Amino acid sequence: MHHSRRPYIHGMSAHNIPSRKQEHVNLAAQQNVGFVAKTNGLERYEFEYNALPELDLADVNTATTFLDMPIELPLMISGMTGGYADAERINAQLADAAQVVGIPICVGSMRQAITDASLHATYTVVREHAPSVPVIANIGAAQIKRTNGRQALGDALRMVDLLQADALTVHINALQELIQPEGEPSFAGVLNGIADLVVACPVPIIVKEVGAGISPAVAQRLLDVGVRIIDVAGAGGTSWAGIEILRHPDATSVQHLWDVGIPTAECVQGCASLMQHTPFTLIASGGITNGTHVALSIALGAHCTAAARPFLLAVMEGGTEAVIALLNTWELHVRQWMFLSGSPTIDALRTAHLRKT
Repeated sequence: MHHSRRPYIHGMSAHNIPSRKQEHVNLAAQQNVGFVAKTNGLERYEFEYNALPELDLADVNTATTFLDMPIELPLMISGMTGGYADAERINAQLADAAQVVGIPICVGSMRQAITDASLHATYTVVREHAPSVPVIANIGAAQIKRTNGRQALGDALRMVDLLQADALTVHINALQELIQPEGEPSFAGVLNGIADLVVACPVPIIVKEVGAGISPAVAQRLLDVGVRIIDVAGAGGTSWAGIEILRHPDATSVQHLWDVGIPTAECVQGCASLMQHTPFTLIASGGITNGTHVALSIALGAHCTAAARPFLLAVMEGGTEAVIALLNTWELHVRQWMFLSGSPTIDALRTAHLRKT
């Protein structure tokens, strides 16, 4: 599969974050920004067919808990956007869908809300439209470094309050920052900043990558500083490196980094093995594009899954109704796999037998 990579001439100031956010959403939706030679790895697994499930389809229950709150499906609408005018409409429609279906939703990076109060509504609209499901705030790793001092902590906590959030995601995106024309590849002190946040924040901290994956070694370092929710956000979905390469004025200097990352299935399996020593919540994301991916990720050891681009495309095509229809399809497919593997509950699905294809 060849990915078209149109040259993109970067021509905006580094401070113009709202238009950068809009550009990110437009590129993610309209351009071919997947990985080229790498998949999420889930196609290497299939459920072992159980000819005697000893179960009625009507008794299959896809409900579980996340952040100690009930959810109807182990799936989160992942952080996508916020911080520019049209993001308010997109986030309201995504939040409406999350509320109807009963699943968590995370907002996009809240960095610009820290500096521009006029953009607050593009984020707070999520809690307004999703009052009774888990809502998660989101801030970049570079913003919470210990070297940024107490100001960084204060900013992060203000974002939690602003959103009335049930958790705070810290996204670690070294590859994206390295390639982004106005990026800040400055990650010394990030782990210490996360450690400070774990102690200071009144809600749980989720640490996620943005599509290049978290290895077991990195997950262990996060567990060692007290993080108890990790979203691997592996390779195989949207390549944020690819998005930034499309925006780069000298794309040839960074083109070789398009496919960097650890496939999602590999991340999930590797990180799940760490639970023997430290119990934590594992989220699988990165190329999750259907209910089969959700079910396989759970069977590989994840507690929950997350996706962004499929829901962005749905909301742009048909608003809230299209997102709800897509979520209902995914739920049906998860339910079917649970029946065929003899798994009445999500906990049971986590121990369903898989075979390598």
